[in-house]
Amino acid sequence: MVLLSLVASHSDIDLETVAKISADASQVASVVLASASPVAGAITLATCNRYEIYCEVPQSEDVPAARSEVITQIAASTGLSEETISTALISKTETDVIEHLFSVGAGLDSAVIGEREIAGQVRRALNEAQASGTATGSLVRLFQAASRTAKDVGSRTTLGSRGLSVVSVALELATDLSNDADWSTKDIVIFGTGAYAGATMALLRERGAHNVSVYSASGRADAFVASRGGTALDESTLEAALSHADIIIGCSGSDHRLMSSDITSLDRAEHPLVAIDLALTHDFDPELGALPGVDLITLESVRMAAPEEQAQSLREARSIVLDAAETFATEQRERAADAAIVALRRHTQQVLESEVEKVRAQHGCTAAAEEVEFAMRRMMRQLLHVPTVRARELAAQGRAGEYIEALETLYGLAVDAPVAPSMKNAAGCPVTGTQSTAGPHDAQLPSPALHQVG
Repeated sequence: MVLLSLVASHSDIDLETVAKISADASQVASVVLASASPVAGAITLATCNRYEIYCEVPQSEDVPAARSEVITQIAASTGLSEETISTALISKTETDVIEHLFSVGAGLDSAVIGEREIAGQVRRALNEAQASGTATGSLVRLFQAASRTAKDVGSRTTLGSRGLSVVSVALELATDLSNDADWSTKDIVIFGTGAYAGATMALLRERGAHNVSVYSASGRADAFVASRGGTALDESTLEAALSHADIIIGCSGSDHRLMSSDITSLDRAEHPLVAIDLALTHDFDPELGALPGVDLITLESVRMAAPEEQAQSLREARSIVLDAAETFATEQRERAADAAIVALRRHTQQVLESEVEKVRAQHGCTAAAEEVEFAMRRMMRQLLHVPTVRARELAAQGRAGEYIEALETLYGLAVDAPVAPSMKNAAGCPVTGTQSTAGPHDAQLPSPALHQVG
């Protein structure tokens, strides 16, 4: 199987384009899998500054068709032209996919280098794909490994030790723009109840803010404040809250946008306002920043203000990511040998059982027959050892195809997906042990000591 990712992030294109691609594209993975495309599995990672979709396809020749289908479905869901989407999405395959996701999960590709929020978003992307049934085993392992790598970077380097994030940098900017740095005196309105709203609420509490109201266009404000604190707003109370707000923070990314006319219609008596728009698709009208007494902070503002992390910590983090990516890539290549090992074991198992059956036909299920069977199985294990080791060595070098071709040439074997061995031996005697659960890594044949003979 081959890994493919299509990436649109702040590192390569403007956030406005990323937002357009992300709009209504959350179901692309499911739609692509339901189509006639060669995509076997897909996971979507969408954050405030990126839209990425990770796919698994059977072989390298399927990559162009898979990419084309993903682009077609994103175009259908967003209304953008396929040409626009194709230009914006950067394709990565195999090792590049692994290195990129591991870097993303560790916060090395974030607007705020080393931020920790992205690690949680990677985990949520995997959980959502598993819940919707779009994740394959390889993609699950990839995302789990990315999460482990992020933890390693966090524990083994000082990168991100200051707890910086998109939200924290935005709040620092808001402090600088405010006449009063004391957050306990500020009236704050949060739009949205998602992950960013939760992170925002937590950081506001750390800064001593307690006059926080929450508005949700979908009506989830009551449930949000019940667990996180604050005051829930609805359509009837939102206008009054905005009239005396010092800070408004957009975290929803919904279709309900606060327009500049909504603010000018309020009786604010020239009261200063700082608007923080953390939504990729904009919760606030960009013209808000042109109003007298209003300062607008956007994701682009955060990216420009994000501090540079220490060079040494960044080098250490990148080294951890590269090592983890190479280890994962090697393990994936070795897995390519599993089917070949299983095919060889199945072939030798069939030959062995045929010969053992002849012994049982002459001697029955006796101690003598068991002794002969034991010796034959031990011999086959020894004969399989070197071919099994060579299979893994060649697979690690990316040469599993040579091994498979050799098996097909020498033995006429068709290498396919492994199947579980039968729970009975050739004589029909039930198996009382657990050798049938041995995988291709074991390269062993069942031992007669685990058979019920009689």
